[in-house]
Amino acid sequence: MDKELPVPPCFNTPDTETQRLTEMFVQIGQARRTRTNPPPAERAVFRKLHGVAHGVLERHADLPEAWRQGLFAHERLDAWMRFSSDAAPTDPDLGSTLGIGLKLFGVPGQNALGEDGGTADLILQNAPRFFVDTARDMVEFTYAGVVQRDYTAFLAAHPTTNDILNAMMAPRGSVLTSTYWAILPFHLGDELIKYRLTPETAPQDIPDDGPDYLATDLTNRLAQREYRFTLEVQRRSNPDVMPLDAATVEWPESESPFVPAATLIIPRQQIDEPGQAAYGQGLSFNIWRVPPPNRPSEASSIAVVRRGVYAAGAQLRHRANGQPLQDPAEPRPVQAEPVQADDCVVQAVIYPSIGVARVGNSEEFFVGPEVPDPEPLAPGSYRDGQKRLKRQAARFRVYGCNARGEIVRELSGGHDDVEIEWTVQLANTKAAWYGFQLALDIPEANYAPPTTLRNPGVADRATLAITPQPRRLGRGEAGPQRFDDGAFRGVPVYLGEIRQDEQARLTVLGGLGVSSNPDGAAAITFANNEGWHDDVSDGPVTATVRVNGLDVQVTPAWVVVAPPNYGPQRKSVRTMWDLMRDVAIKAGQLSAPGRPSFTADILPIFERMAGLQWVNAGFAAGFGWQGAFDLTSPEAIARLGSDNPAFREQRRVVANSFRDFSRDAQSPVPWPWLYGDAMNIPPAPTPRQNAALSDCQMAMLDAWAEGNFDADHADARPRPTHIDDVPLREQGDTLTRAALDFCLADAFHPGCEMTWPVRSASMYMAPFRFRHAPAGWREPAQSEVLTPDSVTIPNGPLAGQLPGGITRWMAVPWQTDTSSCRSGYTPSYDPYAPSFWPARVPNQVLSLANYEIVMDESRPLDERRKAFANREAWIEPLGADGYTHQINNMIQHFDFLGVVEVRPGPGGEFPEHIEVQDEARLITPEEETYTVSAVSPDVLGGHPTGSAVGVTRRAGRSAADVDLSGIELVNRFPNGLPPQR
Repeated sequence: MDKELPVPPCFNTPDTETQRLTEMFVQIGQARRTRTNPPPAERAVFRKLHGVAHGVLERHADLPEAWRQGLFAHERLDAWMRFSSDAAPTDPDLGSTLGIGLKLFGVPGQNALGEDGGTADLILQNAPRFFVDTARDMVEFTYAGVVQRDYTAFLAAHPTTNDILNAMMAPRGSVLTSTYWAILPFHLGDELIKYRLTPETAPQDIPDDGPDYLATDLTNRLAQREYRFTLEVQRRSNPDVMPLDAATVEWPESESPFVPAATLIIPRQQIDEPGQAAYGQGLSFNIWRVPPPNRPSEASSIAVVRRGVYAAGAQLRHRANGQPLQDPAEPRPVQAEPVQADDCVVQAVIYPSIGVARVGNSEEFFVGPEVPDPEPLAPGSYRDGQKRLKRQAARFRVYGCNARGEIVRELSGGHDDVEIEWTVQLANTKAAWYGFQLALDIPEANYAPPTTLRNPGVADRATLAITPQPRRLGRGEAGPQRFDDGAFRGVPVYLGEIRQDEQARLTVLGGLGVSSNPDGAAAITFANNEGWHDDVSDGPVTATVRVNGLDVQVTPAWVVVAPPNYGPQRKSVRTMWDLMRDVAIKAGQLSAPGRPSFTADILPIFERMAGLQWVNAGFAAGFGWQGAFDLTSPEAIARLGSDNPAFREQRRVVANSFRDFSRDAQSPVPWPWLYGDAMNIPPAPTPRQNAALSDCQMAMLDAWAEGNFDADHADARPRPTHIDDVPLREQGDTLTRAALDFCLADAFHPGCEMTWPVRSASMYMAPFRFRHAPAGWREPAQSEVLTPDSVTIPNGPLAGQLPGGITRWMAVPWQTDTSSCRSGYTPSYDPYAPSFWPARVPNQVLSLANYEIVMDESRPLDERRKAFANREAWIEPLGADGYTHQINNMIQHFDFLGVVEVRPGPGGEFPEHIEVQDEARLITPEEETYTVSAVSPDVLGGHPTGSAVGVTRRAGRSAADVDLSGIELVNRFPNGLPPQR
């Protein structure tokens, strides 16, 4: 409308202001939102919550005796406060009016509302005056907006109201650095006064365009330190310039300055604790809920109408939300009730829940990681005296837990009151299972070649499964107990052994990396070589445990024997632990993390990408030392680890650089630069051409980008490097995470240690703990083809597991897959990125020769820099005579390839520590043990690879030059693939 229309006289009659404002605020506005919006019902005003905090109000010692009445009669009162804006919950913070509702506990007696309770309320906002003078004015203003739905004309006719509203906007700093006024007059005994809350921390007037920046800022600030406000009182000393019913008029401080009366102390706290916000939202505030000596002035018509309007709004909201209408008598406890200590062992639990051992061709071994950030082993520790690869052992412990599942003590510690008998069963059933074509839980599986049985011509399927009998170790038995009674087509196969130390901890060792074909045929493809077997395995780890002569229930574990780890200090960007955590969250077995920690949740993602510099040249240039994307230098961490809004856009740019399947499709550009489950050459029209982080990781990155995280890097404790440095109750989960953090989750093509079935929640009895098949259970009979539908049948392969059930999905033999998975399959885009499994299977490495140049400070700096940047092909020992030669050389001489070890760096222009390939021995023609007659036709996809025994290698040709664009690994969709979502 063009002009303001008058309020009809029948609507705004004298003494009906409370009725009309209640009608418009509560019965029209609030009630309508309650009916149409999803629950819970909201307040009538100040609907946008920024946060709820607890604190105390301490009276000043010098407060005049005459003022020590009502709430000021108490030296100290517990307080809960609600910070909010007079805006819709989805409105931006900037430009809104800010308010604080303060509820004080421990104020007994009847209050000015006529209630018998124990609380007092103060309501203040960040403006020294109201935008209308009287209740009658308020009716006219509200009528214009609620009934006529046109504030514009009203404000045009009332410039004073318009100016005040424009000034009543939220500060650009923080709710903890804003000043608040109660605006209206109150009694203080025989005097009339006004209240003000003044922050002790000076505000920073910095614009911030984040829609919820005040909530994030409040959370971040209180997570770091205490804040204080001074509650001040202004006496009404000159009635001529200090009116009682003209709320637009400020009482001049020149007539009566504000006097400090009390201090509001808000201690350091996590305001995002479960239930804290909901508790604050359930509180109701009313300016009349105060002792009579502190009541609002009856001469203020706005104060009078607030009494009824606030009560009506609280009643409607509480009834709609099913909440009690009465005010709480006691404050919410600041801390949960202490849990009674319970050291009664009622169950035993084996940890890690999934242990990981690795094959090697040495009889010697080392124990795998037992903390997520272990100290690196000394150079040379991964090989024996004959340069053979040592095996990685998985070590298991038994912990005694109370009824809550909390670890009370380690039982496998050599205690006299504990008896343990370990039982382990390993099996390798790859050759008796189905071949790998593509992960069956993704839509692209319908367009890949069918998943059929391996070795379909062998009628007696049992002869293809290597299934030794279970092995046991009781008290006092050190072992070893060898898994050597299994066979493949009648030929005995050794799968490993178990041992027990003097503390009754179990050590599981895998095989010696022996892969063979009894018929003598060469391997020809990456995953499904007919007639072949290897000696990786997996199976249950169980125990019987007696404590003080009584049997206790035991939660079992699982062990997976995997290929070697050629990058022992490196982790993929999304680890197996990250994946399994995501599965458990989506299955409702774990709660989703709330507020991420920069040190524990965000920085490790950056560190992993930077760490891949030692195994991939693309990651070295992008995220490595002085790389293009600096995320881990001290300077970068200082910026990215700060929750300062000044760095929000930097955080957002980094977070947006990670791949989002719904946004980035098959582009190789977003991070991480890793191939995905449906990788194909040429690239397929699918988002799973490349990998993405878990949904949990992405959610934490989004929260971090907006500043909603714990900026805890400066105060972070050193990460434990040994399991004995970890508190006892955390040791079990730490052992599990350590094992799974060094396993790959991308790409499941098929994978390194485990593959796509681990994404199914039905595989688990608990988070990170595989479900065991019942004793005596048999799987349903195999059909010729395994389909995405048939794999999910009840009690099928994704339910309880039998020995060998985890590794059967993997390539056979593992060496052919490991030597096939490289990087930069589309060199026209980038010769080094994306990559398959660089954390376990390096692509490009720093040689010992170049390392020595880097360390030689007598050489020119430019020469040392060139040597540092020069990365060599890790697969060089396999030769350049063609793909078939390479995969068969890997089978026979997997120990010829280098392990990337940590060595001292020179510092200064170079890192303090450098990771270097230890041994890389070229395989000579004399060491190629297969013959021409044993090599299958070397035609893969119709393209000759140039492989032939006896061909002299051309000088200077690299193993990385062999063209793999025609092999089965990267040609998954022979009939094409429609675009996928």
